[in-house]
Amino acid sequence: MKEGIGYFVYFCRMKHLAIIGTVFPEPNSTAAGKRMLQLIDFFRSEHYRITFLSSANPSDFSAELSEKDLKTQIIKLNDASFETVIEALKPDIVLFDRFTTEEQFGWKITEKCPDAVKILDTEDLHFLRKARQEAFKQNKSFENGDLLNDVFRREMASILRCDLSLIISEFEMELLTLKFKIDPQILHYLPLFAENKESSVPFSARKNFVSIGNFLHEPNWQTVLQIKRLWKQIKNRIPAAEVHIYGAYTPEKALQLHNVKEGFLVIGRAENVVTVFDDARVLLAPISFGAGIKGKLLECLAFGLPNVTTPVGAEGMHGELPWNGYIVDNDAGFIEKSVLLYTNADEWSNAQENGYRIVNDRFDKNLFLPELSSRIIYIFENLKQLRNENFLGQILQHHQHQSTKYLGKWIEEKNRPSK
Repeated sequence: MKEGIGYFVYFCRMKHLAIIGTVFPEPNSTAAGKRMLQLIDFFRSEHYRITFLSSANPSDFSAELSEKDLKTQIIKLNDASFETVIEALKPDIVLFDRFTTEEQFGWKITEKCPDAVKILDTEDLHFLRKARQEAFKQNKSFENGDLLNDVFRREMASILRCDLSLIISEFEMELLTLKFKIDPQILHYLPLFAENKESSVPFSARKNFVSIGNFLHEPNWQTVLQIKRLWKQIKNRIPAAEVHIYGAYTPEKALQLHNVKEGFLVIGRAENVVTVFDDARVLLAPISFGAGIKGKLLECLAFGLPNVTTPVGAEGMHGELPWNGYIVDNDAGFIEKSVLLYTNADEWSNAQENGYRIVNDRFDKNLFLPELSSRIIYIFENLKQLRNENFLGQILQHHQHQSTKYLGKWIEEKNRPSK
């Protein structure tokens, strides 16, 4: 990258980042919340002023963004007031937290702040998760043709309209570049980050299985149902064991699965993840569908808790390195490996060490943030040229202005109070 006048100007004034979030981040509830705080910390380290905008209100579990010197502002969907807000902010970068926020607000950014760099954090590829979910619901094998759903068309259009999209999984990078031929110039691989918190609690001092995951996320609910279905056979092999089910926003249907006699305990929100992971011996994650990096499994790696999961669960996480437990794709194998990992101290210790190595080699933020910083500077210096080269994005931008824009304006007019 040429370090010319643009580079000098870039560093000699404080930049402004506007983040448009679907919700205020809840890092103790969702992996998406952790991801957003990691991005905020990165941009703070790059000396950005940051304004977080959302049409939702903060919850009791939202992060205290004021502690990170962020300004926050509630905005309205399908309302002309957003245009006034964004014109006043004059951001250098606008970060969308998923493709739906880009759909809702992207055209207004293009219209009112045409020189702002638009970055989409995909979190995971929603169309991939949707396709796998539909295949699961229909009790059929997932096929590549299932990917071509309505969410696919919307999400791909959003990616093409942005100057850069952050992709959280190597698998998803390959899917976009190799199968769908998306130009790597508008994509950037940036996984969730993790740092090892090596546990001092030995195998012998631990007991019971555990599962953890936000219940608002459908794959997590289906994972609990899979554990319930398999649990009796595991329990028969290890009569003294229990499985403890943790998750934010626990619904009544999950609480109804609670059964002390069966050793199946639905506990709800985990107040302290470190304590939960240090007490347990094995995490069960029979994930049937999903996408991206699974936050609970990344925490397993970092906190030294071995697990048994599926190929979808471990997807894009370990590369050529051995997993911190077992990856199985059938019921019999899942039961067998769960029992083995729970009862064999040597297997368990080896799995724990594997997890620490994966985190060090593949999820250390220092492996990724310098490159992201350079990439953003390069985009600032070459924005006009890069946009001209992204001709599909230019086409979609034009058509979005003729469709999404006027649909939004129609809704705005419809919602306007009568005089």
